[in-house]
Amino acid sequence: MAEKRAPAQAVAIDLAVPCAAWRRVLPRAGELAITAARAALTKAGARLRRAELSLVLADDATVAALNERWRHRSGPTNVLAFPGGGRSNAAAPLLLGDVILAFETVAREAEEQGKTLSDHLRHLVVHGVLHLLGHDHDEEKTARRMEALETRVLATLGVADPYRLREDAHG
Repeated sequence: MAEKRAPAQAVAIDLAVPCAAWRRVLPRAGELAITAARAALTKAGARLRRAELSLVLADDATVAALNERWRHRSGPTNVLAFPGGGRSNAAAPLLLGDVILAFETVAREAEEQGKTLSDHLRHLVVHGVLHLLGHDHDEEKTARRMEALETRVLATLGVADPYRLREDAHG
């Protein structure tokens, strides 16, 4: 009998850490990012066979350049999610896309919001992966659904509800 693979394990995750600050400040950043991505895939119920996902722990300059080129927006943002192009042929894996984080922006936001860098990193990876799976926050109703799913995923990782923290701060 063939072994059944968990949905998240059917996804190959490619990690690139071109920004040395991630490794210096948070040595486990890559491991935390991969674990968060797998949790998002599992909790979102993604039933994927042979898929690939790319995580990039970059810096503000890299994200700002991508943001300008592809979104026509100036400056960096905390996370960018670029959906993949599907499959090139029936034998190829499904290309889910790329999730790219900007170190300086993520670190600054974590400090401003009173969060640990590891928790904010995991939140943004989950957020980006959910975008690749088709979730969005363009309207209030879809935003509430996406935030609720993010909160459920993060709870499995031991990360506090980031939206509750935001509400408490503005309380």
